[in-house]
Amino acid sequence: MLVNTTGQDNTAFGRTALDANTTGSSNTAVGNGALSENTTADNNIAVGQNALHVNTTGTRNTAVGAYALDTNTTGDYNHASGYHALGNNTTGSNCTAVGYKALEANTTESYISAFGTQALNANTSGTYNAAFGADALAVNTTGESCTALGAWSLDANTTGNQNPAVGKSALGANTDGDDNVAVGPVSYTHLRAHETPEHRVWRLMGAKKK
Repeated sequence: MLVNTTGQDNTAFGRTALDANTTGSSNTAVGNGALSENTTADNNIAVGQNALHVNTTGTRNTAVGAYALDTNTTGDYNHASGYHALGNNTTGSNCTAVGYKALEANTTESYISAFGTQALNANTSGTYNAAFGADALAVNTTGESCTALGAWSLDANTTGNQNPAVGKSALGANTDGDDNVAVGPVSYTHLRAHETPEHRVWRLMGAKKK
């Protein structure tokens, strides 16, 4: 807190923690480089090496874990818990990432939730996604409005939109398909691969009626 001027109620533990703070108040930084670039932002919590490292004006963020939210600059209301969770976020707001490298690649998108190791790890511009479980929606990049509940659910999805999947590996082979629903510990592709000729006729007749 070498250049603090009018900032109040700040707490800093660690080398360069809150070093650039001038007027920001009610911030807590614990760890080497935590919140070290923060200048005027308020009500941030950073615990871990380089947590919220380059944050300047982003407010009400919580980062727990080494390099969590470490590239965040102006994003607000984010919560990251885990090594490099939301690690590349810059201006995205209202995101929650809990788990090792959860939402790691997200930069500017908002309103995304990821719980689990590498959940939504590759998400770059997909919005309104929610992933719960290890590797859930792990390689999703631009797909939007997807919900994955269960380990490896929708784990191959990249650009598919509006897909809800519930259960281990549910919709696990889906890549760019839209508007699918899977409930149970198997994928839609898996079910199609094991359908009987009678089931296939029934499905196709149903599709024609629509």
